[in-house]
Parts: sequence; structure tokens; C-alpha cells
Amino acid sequence: MDTRTADNADCALLSSGDCLPLARVLIVDDHPFFLFGITAILEQEQLAREVATVASVADAVDDLRSRPETSLVLLDLTLQGEAGLSLFSELEQIGLPISVVVISSREDEASVRAARSAGAVGFLPKSAGRRSLLRMVQRVSNGQLFYPSLPFPSLSPEHLTPRQLEVLTLLADGLPNKRICQALDLTEHTVKTHLKAIFTHLGVHNRTECVAEARALGLL
Repeated sequence: MDTRTADNADCALLSSGDCLPLARVLIVDDHPFFLFGITAILEQEQLAREVATVASVADAVDDLRSRPETSLVLLDLTLQGEAGLSLFSELEQIGLPISVVVISSREDEASVRAARSAGAVGFLPKSAGRRSLLRMVQRVSNGQLFYPSLPFPSLSPEHLTPRQLEVLTLLADGLPNKRICQALDLTEHTVKTHLKAIFTHLGVHNRTECVAEARALGLL
């Protein structure tokens, strides 16, 4: 296979981006292998003069305060123990109008909707290939939105029953199982059953992850 054809196609794709390379890109993600891979692509394709990485919203805020010239933030939807989308309110409070693209291993409609509602200029699934990343950077650098079509399932995985939403709300308020039982007049077994169903729907493994994911999806 002649790789020069593909390389030339990528160059043509990027040549229309008047603002490339970007001055600086900040990646907010807590998965080292993903950080390594996406940083390598950004540097190899000369999409940014500088690429920096952090693993939390707090670190991202500190970084952006000191480096307000940052052109683009690539933000993981769900970080360890916190909702990535909380960065948007932080940026609003400190008055930094920086473009943010949400990146996520989740590809459901609720995740995309949550990113749009928060103010993200784009959404990029972590399953996306190299060319999708190039296309995203090109479009965003030209002031356009990037929301590719995704094959959403007929039933969104975040769908919860009214009772499960009540349990979730009390869980987010920090109530232990016993207090949830008292508040909703349920047995402890029933509460545990609801929690198990909620964890399964949201694809999480503990209470902290559950609350963070629910907030990221706009359920709280």
C-alpha cells in the first residue's frame, strides 16, 4: 500500500485549517495509555505547538489560569470520582472562553446531549480513529462544531425508573442505605436491588462513580 496517498490526504485535510497548528492543547484525562496515544498523534501531525496533560478538573483549572492562551481542551466526560463536565462551570466562573471538546468511551445519546448542553464545541468518541481526530481539530480550529453521527441504541443505557431516580438523588445527597430506606419506606434489600440496577445502567462500580456519571449525564 502506498502510504504517501493517505499522508497527502491528511495534509490536504489539515491545510484548510487556517488556525493550525493550534498554540496549545490541554488534555484532561486520567487514562495514561489514552493520553500517550492522543498526544503522539497531535505532535506527529503538528496539530499543536504544545500539548499538555492533566488528570483532574482542579488541575485543569490551575493549568488554564496560568496558561490562558490555550487554544483547545480535550476533556474526558467521566474522570475518576468526578464529572468532567464540571470544568465548564469552573471556566465560566474564572471567565476563560476556551473551546472544549468532550472525549468519552461512552457513545450514547445522553452523553452527547450532556456535552452539547454544557457548551462543548464537539464530541469525540474514544473509539474514533486518527482521521476523525484530524477532522475534529480542523473543524474546531475554524470555529465550527464537531458532533459526528453515532449509532445510538433504541434504549438509552441511562434510562431509570422513577423509583431508581429517587434512590439516585438520595445517594447523591450522601445518604447511606439505611437512611434511604427510611426516606422512601423501603426495605434494605429493595434499596440494594435498586442500587445494583442503577450501577448496571450507568456502567459504574461504586457509589462515587455512580454520582459522578449521573451528574455527567444530567440525571442530577
